Amino acid sequence: MVSGPLVGALAPDFTLSDTHGTPVTLSALRGTAVLVVFFPFAFSGICTGELCELRDNIADLETAGVRLLALSCDAVFAQKAWAEQEGFTFELLSDFWPHGDVARRYGVFDAERGLAIRGSFLLDAEGIVRWSVVNERSQSRDLAGYREALALL
Repeated sequence: MVSGPLVGALAPDFTLSDTHGTPVTLSALRGTAVLVVFFPFAFSGICTGELCELRDNIADLETAGVRLLALSCDAVFAQKAWAEQEGFTFELLSDFWPHGDVARRYGVFDAERGLAIRGSFLLDAEGIVRWSVVNERSQSRDLAGYREALALL
């Protein structure tokens, strides 16, 4: 889906902590394409499947020069334990407090449940959203969609 949320717009900037407590600022990554992937919860079945699939196919992103940032409203400590358990080498960022602030700005926060729904946003090197897809919490994203999106860069 090329015409998803925010396509053609400058991606909302943010600064969030990674699993080591180090701040990561999106605008500081200009010059590099970025895939921002929101997921509901660490340690949950669909989220684990999706992020493990990205982990196992990270070479596709690296070959395209794309940096992966995965965001949830989980606390840094939960994300760190999950990253260690699953062997994630990409950054998990915590949108814990203010709770879901970044997910809100991307239009993927479910305020009733206090979680981010499955939104993915591919940004070019200038920070413009070139592709996005948003799925409900129970619907996983398709790896083929990511591969098709990489061709847009």
